[in-house]
Amino acid sequence: MPLDPETAMMLQQLQLRGLPGPADSDVPTARAVLRGISGVDRRDAATLPRVGEIRDETIGGVRCRVYRPQVSTPAPTIVYFHGGGFVMGDLDTHDLTVRLLATDVGAVVISVDYGLAPERPFPGGVEDAWSAFATVAGRIEEFGGDAGRLAVGGDSAGANLAAVTAIHARDAGIPLAAQLLAYPTVDPGGEYASRGENAEGYFLTARDMAWFFEQYTGLQPDSAEAQRLVEDPRIAPLRTADLAGLAPAVIATAEYDPLRDEGVAYAAALVAAGVPVWHRTYEGLIHGFYGTPLPGPLRATHEIDAALQELLR
Repeated sequence: MPLDPETAMMLQQLQLRGLPGPADSDVPTARAVLRGISGVDRRDAATLPRVGEIRDETIGGVRCRVYRPQVSTPAPTIVYFHGGGFVMGDLDTHDLTVRLLATDVGAVVISVDYGLAPERPFPGGVEDAWSAFATVAGRIEEFGGDAGRLAVGGDSAGANLAAVTAIHARDAGIPLAAQLLAYPTVDPGGEYASRGENAEGYFLTARDMAWFFEQYTGLQPDSAEAQRLVEDPRIAPLRTADLAGLAPAVIATAEYDPLRDEGVAYAAALVAAGVPVWHRTYEGLIHGFYGTPLPGPLRATHEIDAALQELLR
């Protein structure tokens, strides 16, 4: 499919602004650029999806933001991890994404401000994600109030943390109703055609991915130690020995995304392990579309959220 017209226009505008990509930046600049692109400082509160309550809390020792919908409880509870290559992103950059998720699903959503690399490298993000999730699971009556409708979700690097958390939940015997994975990174050491086809020109580049890996692990991607680390299921959940018994999954991938094929592979691996999976590759869209306020990405976002809502009924 041709590139979505509004997305193509957005990419052209970003190019005209001359904003550096992560691989051409230092960490503070990369973070500032993402905040600028996300429009954190330009949002009109009156136009944002309405939720019943938003409150910052510390959960499991991790700063979180709790979004409560305008519905009565009990309701589903979703623990959400934002994207940004484990280096960028925060509660503000993904505020719109989480608002949409809370209102679309009618769920209490806990957005987790896990520690970012390089200040908190691997496995810091995994540990923060698990601490927040396990605490929510143990205090479910304070959130959605329904232990049978607990889910995890995330986009990109956050989807990696969600997938890893889902595996840990299974192993810990914590019931999990669903996992939402938007264009997840699940196998950084694998070889996939989409990495070459979409290596540059579509927001996330192959060079950016290598830079994120280096920041997250402190290792050069081609080093011997890095090659051993990419076999670790906490970085590459696709390498998990046994995927059976995991929560049903909603997996969304994008046609013009270097991560497309590993997301497709993870969906196939889950199906092979007997896990129910709803998966769609969105033609014409790029990495980062989930929650983006453009017509095509928003239609996709609502459809993905509806698939999760169906699992949580």
